[in-house]
Amino acid sequence: MFDWFAQLGKNTIEFYARLGKEILLFIQTLLAFGPVLMRPGLITQQLYSIGVRSMLIIIVSGFFVGMVLGLQGYNTLVDFGAEESLGVVVALSLVRELGPVVTALLYAGRAGSALTAEIGLMKATEQLSGLEMMAVNPVERILAPRLFAGIISMPLLAAMFSAVGIFGGYLVGVDLLGVDEGSYWSQMQAKVDYDKDIVNGVIKSFVFGIVTTWIAVYEGYKCIPTSEGVSRATTRTVVYSALVVLGLDFLLTALML
Repeated sequence: MFDWFAQLGKNTIEFYARLGKEILLFIQTLLAFGPVLMRPGLITQQLYSIGVRSMLIIIVSGFFVGMVLGLQGYNTLVDFGAEESLGVVVALSLVRELGPVVTALLYAGRAGSALTAEIGLMKATEQLSGLEMMAVNPVERILAPRLFAGIISMPLLAAMFSAVGIFGGYLVGVDLLGVDEGSYWSQMQAKVDYDKDIVNGVIKSFVFGIVTTWIAVYEGYKCIPTSEGVSRATTRTVVYSALVVLGLDFLLTALML
């Protein structure tokens, strides 16, 4: 019994110690944004690696998610004679919830895992130590550009996901199922509010971008410099990002409503 309490106390202390280290490193990375902005080439390179290379999976997934929403929404609304509101259902589902959340999960699986593996391999091959020996700050040179690029990329990717999803719902609802095209767009424009829906979705995607990118960067920077350590850090990135995104989605939705 005493051993159980001792282990619980040890785990609690380790958790708060790890949390404190994460916060301190996060603050150091934010303070490094200033020097990084003076070197736009680093940011451009990471924007391409993190954002542009993630566009394909985001666009394809958004298109099929929108088609499924159009099909399922129509089958539900037609029972109530409200199939003309299909555009509202598709748009609100994507802008409020599915756009930011699914984009964050796909981003964590594609870009987040790549960031962790990349930084972890830098640590395992002593490239980070080499930078320190040359008086180059790894936080400023490696972590800050990736975090900044991730924060910028996530809202843009979520917007693409939602836009393509709305178009996918349009193809299914209007072209396949015969919903009136004018009603699809006019109902959407009338019922989707800019402040309550679109801005809240952007805020969610912005928060998810900070959290998922930071988890990926931190796990790679603090991983054990072995092949097994890098693989475990990559797994932790995807798992932690998914759990945090879903938990934050509930909290943000409760606060926004």
